[in-house]
Amino acid sequence: MPKNLFEKVWDAHSVRELSSGQTQLLIGTHLIHEVTSPQAFGMIRDLGLNVKFPNRTFATVDHIVPTNETVEPYSDPLAQAMIQELRNNSEEFGVTFFDTNTGKQGIVHIVGPEQGITQPGTTIACGDSHTATHGAFGAIAFGIGTSQVRDVLATQTLSLSKLKVRRINVEGELAPGVYAKDVILHIIRLLGVNGGTGFAYEYGGSVFENFTMEERMTVCNMSIEGGARVGYVNPDTITFNYLKGRPYASNGDSWEEQVEVWESFASDPDCSYEDVVNIRAEEVPPTVTWGINPAQAIAIHEHIPSVETSPEDQKESIAEALEYMKFEGNEAIMGKKIDVAFIGSCTNGRLSDLQEVAKYVQGYKVKEGVKALVVPGSQVVSKIAIELGLDKIFKEAGFEWRAAGCSMCLAMNPDKLIGDQLCASSSNRNFKGRQGSPTGRTLLMSPLMVAAAAIEGEVTDARETFGLLTVA
Repeated sequence: MPKNLFEKVWDAHSVRELSSGQTQLLIGTHLIHEVTSPQAFGMIRDLGLNVKFPNRTFATVDHIVPTNETVEPYSDPLAQAMIQELRNNSEEFGVTFFDTNTGKQGIVHIVGPEQGITQPGTTIACGDSHTATHGAFGAIAFGIGTSQVRDVLATQTLSLSKLKVRRINVEGELAPGVYAKDVILHIIRLLGVNGGTGFAYEYGGSVFENFTMEERMTVCNMSIEGGARVGYVNPDTITFNYLKGRPYASNGDSWEEQVEVWESFASDPDCSYEDVVNIRAEEVPPTVTWGINPAQAIAIHEHIPSVETSPEDQKESIAEALEYMKFEGNEAIMGKKIDVAFIGSCTNGRLSDLQEVAKYVQGYKVKEGVKALVVPGSQVVSKIAIELGLDKIFKEAGFEWRAAGCSMCLAMNPDKLIGDQLCASSSNRNFKGRQGSPTGRTLLMSPLMVAAAAIEGEVTDARETFGLLTVA
């Protein structure tokens, strides 16, 4: 019987069916960081247990690590303590740890792929919401809570309910100045923040077939923002070429044999899905959020919705968002003055993101009064970017160049908004207080749109700023 990738991977990792109706699922790879792992290690220690398969667990520090200082001890004692705790736990239980002195540290969802740890046909779990990122490789990857981190450490399994699968096809060719970030914001806008509840999203169509791995990761990263537990792309030649030669990518077999196994997990051509959504690439505009969840998004030349003209079931949430964001219904999003611009995060802190922006910002200057940050997603990204001279390009344009980390995406570190500052951000969440201030405001957009906003000092169409095309 033909199967889709989700079904194949699920079946291959099923240990047994439980009386609850859930499946005990083997977790092929476990990724951990400093925020959700300390309590989990404490739990297994209290139970007198060990890490079941330490060779399947990989650790790094990202959330709380400061990006404005690199010498320890850090000025924030909590950051120092949490990092030291992960060091101690990794050493005690034999877990591979990409520490700050290894040259491999970074955001967990960037480190896993660039080290070749993330591979097709496996299950991946991490105590972080955006673990769906790894689905770009044809893996089933999901975020878990602290008690589940404990379960994986102790048993290498989880009890989970099987998901339905929705296929999302994006066919055609994206217009110049439209990026993977716009694609996922457009999808979430169409389907809603709860549209994916109970689903895994399989992304396909010509757009995804032509996307690079880093573009696929950007889309899969934000699947959770659309309510889906999992988002993935079928593995193909682009996947295999990305993995070839990476430190952990070889399983001991010949490369051809390994690729053959990976290919076997791809969805069968005549498999079925519970739902199929078709989108034309030409209809995807540069997209910007205006509200307090990622579905509250509009095309750059659209106006913010008003309560009066919105569907009845959206009036309350729109009113709440307008009040928090200090916007008025029917206003243009274009021209909104920004205070901060942030390029980074596990959504858009990869090398290709920085290369794309650097290509355009040469000769421009960040607007006076705007604080603009560029934060590489990993030490590897930072090293290559510096070798390419990207750091100099950004600095000359007036951006601050920082060390690797999550930074202003969630502000569990010194990079925070102040008061009701408005931030143009390439990250993944625009919730109330997400960027460190209880009244701080976030507009999600592509990295190039963030750069354009930084240069203009206001929300603008990057295609106009950088001359990508003439907009009527």
